[in-house]
Amino acid sequence: MVLNGKTAVVTGSNSGIGLGVAREIARAGANVVLNSFTDREEDHALAAEIAKEFGVEARYIQADMSDGEQCRALIEKAGDCDVLVNNAGIQHVAPIDEFPMDKWNAIIAINLNSVFHTTAAALPKMRTAGWGRVINIASAHGLTASPFKSAYVAAKHGVVGMTKTVALETAEEPITCNAICPGYVLTPLVEAQIPDTMEKYNMGREEVIKKVMLERQPSREFATVEQLGGTTVFLASDAAAQITGTTISVDGGWTAL
Repeated sequence: MVLNGKTAVVTGSNSGIGLGVAREIARAGANVVLNSFTDREEDHALAAEIAKEFGVEARYIQADMSDGEQCRALIEKAGDCDVLVNNAGIQHVAPIDEFPMDKWNAIIAINLNSVFHTTAAALPKMRTAGWGRVINIASAHGLTASPFKSAYVAAKHGVVGMTKTVALETAEEPITCNAICPGYVLTPLVEAQIPDTMEKYNMGREEVIKKVMLERQPSREFATVEQLGGTTVFLASDAAAQITGTTISVDGGWTAL
C-alpha cells in the first residue's frame, strides 16, 4: 500500500486506460477521484465499487476536459491532489488536408490543453502538501508519428514537451512529472474493433491482432490497463522520487524500431 493517505485525480477515467489506472492506484492505497464528461448513475457507481473493493475513498466528478475552466474546477472540487494523472483523450483519423477543424480543435483541447490547465491548478496544492506527482498518459505517438493522425501526434508530442518543462520547474521540490507512452492497449474500445477488422481482412482473431492491429508493435501483444496502472503506481511511489522529466514507453518495442 505504497500510496496510503494520498489522493489521486485521474482524468478520463470512467472506462479504458483511465479506469484501469484508477483501480491500480486505489489498490495501492490512495483515495481516487474519477472523471469524465458524463454525469450518469453508472459513473458514480464505478467510484462506489472502487471504494468498496479497495477500502479507500473514491468519488466521481464530472468535468469537460475540453473546457479549461472546468479542468481547473475539477482540481478545486477534488480538494487534495497529491497525484494527478492526465489521461483524458480522443482520436480522429484523416489526411491533414481533409482534417476537420472542429476535430483538430477538440483533440488539441482535450489531449493537450487539459494537461496544462489541470497541472497549473494542481501544482499549488502539491506545493502546500510538500509532495506531488504529475503523471501524463502520452502515447507512442508522443515519440514518433503515423500518417493521418496529425492532431493526435501533435498533441501527444506537446504533452511530452510539457512534461519536461514541468519537471524542470519543479526539479528542486519534492514533485515529479513524467509521461507514460503506451503503444496499443487492449481496452473495451479496441476489443470492439476486432470483429469488424476480422471481417474486413478475412482473418481469424489472433491473425488480425498480430498482423494488422499490432503490425508496429514488435512484441505482437497488447499492453494491458493493469500494466499501465502498475507503471503509474511506480512513478507515484518513493522509489521513483528521482525520476522526473522523462518518458516510459509501454509499447512492446514500438519506439525501439
